Formats: sequence, C-alpha cells, structure tokens
Amino acid sequence: DTSVTGVQTCALIQLQNVNCKEDAAWYLGKKLVYVYKGKTADKNGKKFRAIWGKVTRSHGNSGVVRATFRSNLPPAAMGKRVRCMLFPSQV
Repeated sequence: DTSVTGVQTCALIQLQNVNCKEDAAWYLGKKLVYVYKGKTADKNGKKFRAIWGKVTRSHGNSGVVRATFRSNLPPAAMGKRVRCMLFPSQV
C-alpha cells in the first residue's frame, strides 16, 4: 500500500539571528518551550500551558533546526513563537 501516513514527531524551528549550520550547532540539545493559553484554568488557577521539547539536529544550511516535543505541537502552533532556553549549556 503506497498511501501510508506517518506521525510528524519533528518540528522545524527557525531561530532568531541564526543563519548558517555552524551557528545552529551551538543550539543542539537546548530546551524549547511552546507556551499557549488554554480555555479553562487548571487547579492552580493558571490558564497558560507549555509543551517542552529540545533541539535535536540542524536542517539544511540556513540555520533551521529540527526539534522534538514531549507531545507533538498542535497545528495552531505553526508560525507561532517558541521560546529557546539557553540550557543545558557547555560554556
């Protein structure tokens, strides 16, 4: 059967001021977080939620990186901001 579908576990992230593969190499292993607002508050009264992930490898030559998240990013996250945490750090 040629109509096999796959699960997209990989997200492509364009990091700010990263324009080449060499610059993207510094971000490998760094944590990413997608913060969004839910409709209802949780038991602590917070409406904001987060999906955590990490940079796994570079993608192409223009500074784009591949990232995996604990649960896949929703379609509403396409084109939205993802925060890049500067940890873990080897510096």
